[in-house]
Amino acid sequence: MDPKVVLVTGASRGIGRAVAEHFATLGHRIAINYATNEDAAAAALAAVRAAGAEALSVAANVGDADEVAGMFETVGAALGPVEILVNNAGITRDDLMLRMKVDQWDEVITTNLRSVYLCSKAALRGMLRAKWGRIISVGSVSGLAGNPGQANYAAAKAGIVGFTKSLAKEVGSRGITVNVVAPGFIATDMTDALGGDVTSAAAERIAVGRLGTPQEVASVVGYLASDTASYITGQTIVVDGGLAL
Repeated sequence: MDPKVVLVTGASRGIGRAVAEHFATLGHRIAINYATNEDAAAAALAAVRAAGAEALSVAANVGDADEVAGMFETVGAALGPVEILVNNAGITRDDLMLRMKVDQWDEVITTNLRSVYLCSKAALRGMLRAKWGRIISVGSVSGLAGNPGQANYAAAKAGIVGFTKSLAKEVGSRGITVNVVAPGFIATDMTDALGGDVTSAAAERIAVGRLGTPQEVASVVGYLASDTASYITGQTIVVDGGLAL
């Protein structure tokens, strides 16, 4: 594949950083989006550049329409129009439904779902002109099976699946594919915060007997962005080690 401009949201750590580094090794130009953690973004940017990629980092709240517009303008001026968009930014605000505050619901829906709409819409303008593009959103097995205490998170991730299927039908004839990668338990800062007992119990439920790595998710994202996957669209690829079996 010829070098492309890749924008990864929430790319300062975890799965997002692994995705950015993976695309860097393939020779693409990388835009690393982050919200507030400048140190983590700088470390991710250094790693991407060390892999030989032309890259920049851009701070933006991807749930805010004006900031998203500004981010795409910055990336376009520095690297060119976004050709591969990876919607990875996400947060959790877990609580049981009767205890869940409206703010907890709104924050998760805005960051995890509204951002996918805003960023995809912004990326589509250039993709439609080029008659080529890849939009890959990071979902979750929680969005497919639900999870106690995560009604907000599961709703947002399930919404991404419906959004993806609809958008895939709209733009498929223009050379643009739209897909979801749904990870299970992946070893990141987010799962580390759950504690060793929780992650050990989770590993016992997984067919392969361990948590996944961010790099294992990144490789699937990279495949869906490739020309080899040009006939795959509107799909949700589960990367969970057999958790859902």
